[in-house]
Amino acid sequence: MVKEKTNKVERLPITNDYIFKRVFAFEGNESILKDFLEAILKKDIKEVEIKNPEIIPYEKDEKRGLLDIKAQIDDGTILDIEMQMEDEKNTEERGTEYLGKMISEQLQEGEEYIKLKKSIVIFITNYNFLKRNSYHSVGKVKFDETLPEEYVNMGYKEEDEIASKYIEFHYIELPKYKKKEPSKFTKLDQWMCIFTQNEEGIILAEKENKEIKKAIRALDFISADPKERERHNSILMAEINRRTSEHNFFEAGKEERNSKGKI
Repeated sequence: MVKEKTNKVERLPITNDYIFKRVFAFEGNESILKDFLEAILKKDIKEVEIKNPEIIPYEKDEKRGLLDIKAQIDDGTILDIEMQMEDEKNTEERGTEYLGKMISEQLQEGEEYIKLKKSIVIFITNYNFLKRNSYHSVGKVKFDETLPEEYVNMGYKEEDEIASKYIEFHYIELPKYKKKEPSKFTKLDQWMCIFTQNEEGIILAEKENKEIKKAIRALDFISADPKERERHNSILMAEINRRTSEHNFFEAGKEERNSKGKI
């Protein structure tokens, strides 16, 4: 009896921003995103609403952000979640611009400020950029320490530390996670196994978390679909071409400046 030979399809990386959005923002996958956000925010979430489930391909001369995920959870908090594959040395500036836009777009002219909702930016980066000993860094706007010459005894035993409860940043640096010493296997660790393609960790995570298993099934389904792979490859090539054009434009400008300097 001849055994049939089966070819295992290579699993597409969830770190690709198209695949990332295809898994987490696809209709019916809300529970996957909910579990992932619970792992990041360290809180229970009753419901998550995806505000931009559509997948829009890159357009010429348009800034990135078309494949991010905009969502809102049950307490009203709005979130922007995005994969960042290449370190363009502007992650902090990009995150700040995103968050500023999220805040400014909330209220119409004349609306009361009390209606403002908390805004959170979540970047999963395929590079390290923070001088911090943590793969998951949470940033909030805090008050500086009180200067001795500005101290006033108002009788407060505990002072306010947070300057604004409406602003929060989360940066997850994948290369740092790969260096993490084995310890407690948290829910966020489970998700990181998918992002870092840790097969042993994925097997363990699937046993402990049904949403991880659901995400892997979705990822395998996408990976086995020729049309999905073609779309993934076309978007990947478009991004490579964009970066090549930017590099060539930069080099051409540098050569032109050097030529003028020799005259």
